[in-house]
Amino acid sequence: MPTPITDDELFTYAERVKGKVVVITGAASGIGKETALTFGRHGAKVVIGDLDTVGAESVANAIKKEGGTASFIRCNVVKWEDQVALFDLAIAEFGAVDIVIPNAGILENTEVCHGNVQFVDGRPVAPKLLTLEVNLIGLFYTVHLGMYYMKHNRTADAWKSLVMIGSIASWVGFFSAQQYTASKHAVLGLMRSLDPIVAGENVRTACIHPWFADTNIIDWKLKVFLAGVPLTPVGRIAGAVFRAATDPDPATSGCPWVLPDDGPVLLLKKEVLREGVYEMLDNRVRRTMSLQKTVLFWLAVVRDLRIPLVGAVITALAGSFVASRLLRR
Repeated sequence: MPTPITDDELFTYAERVKGKVVVITGAASGIGKETALTFGRHGAKVVIGDLDTVGAESVANAIKKEGGTASFIRCNVVKWEDQVALFDLAIAEFGAVDIVIPNAGILENTEVCHGNVQFVDGRPVAPKLLTLEVNLIGLFYTVHLGMYYMKHNRTADAWKSLVMIGSIASWVGFFSAQQYTASKHAVLGLMRSLDPIVAGENVRTACIHPWFADTNIIDWKLKVFLAGVPLTPVGRIAGAVFRAATDPDPATSGCPWVLPDDGPVLLLKKEVLREGVYEMLDNRVRRTMSLQKTVLFWLAVVRDLRIPLVGAVITALAGSFVASRLLRR
């Protein structure tokens, strides 16, 4: 069962964030703004990257007015050079990167995959995929750079965190939002695939999945659709990001933190992701992966002992045969 986390518990480990350097994209407004302010209030050094430099400067100034430390830079997350400049700023001003939050995201206002193809001179025109570019490619840029820059000036026992922003759309499909839904499904998949790799490097991963909050990402049409439906408090979402980043328990790394309504944050343990259909699929994949490791081991033996090529081919074919038998079970 999911573990409910109360609002007070979101800040249980607040002391751990003092002096840490937080790099966050899309923090000029909405969830990113509240998250940046939350980390700033608890003593973190916040570096903001956003296209909206007026909003980013306002957030940075608000952090400073409360006695915190913050910097900002114009950053279009789909531009690689802009993201490099963002991380370079963090290193230049504070000497390290400790917590990375790829928060920048948008919701499309154009439909794709609905058969409404546009034509120019009788030829179909490619659809605009800006939502995928921002929510997924931009996020991959941030994660890729974050994993590199977190190693800069790192002491042996320093902990690091990577907290991604998913959505309830990571679990369900929203009509007229295929790009958004696909991108948020992908964010959850990225977190799950990355955690086993970086956990051994003392890097926490997490993915936050809020229901809709009252932010600029919601246009008037969606607000009409959601009329009367309780929205998730922005402060609680920021608190979930904070708790996910600071929680010292290795067991909570690589876990989803879900806010399905206006109630408390729900921590989904990894075991929950292996129940029901997930469990069946997980078991089959585990068998296949175990076999793959065995085949790769024997191929390495063949290579290292310089066994003739025919021996390697036989080994590979045997592995494929065993795999096919396992997958039929």
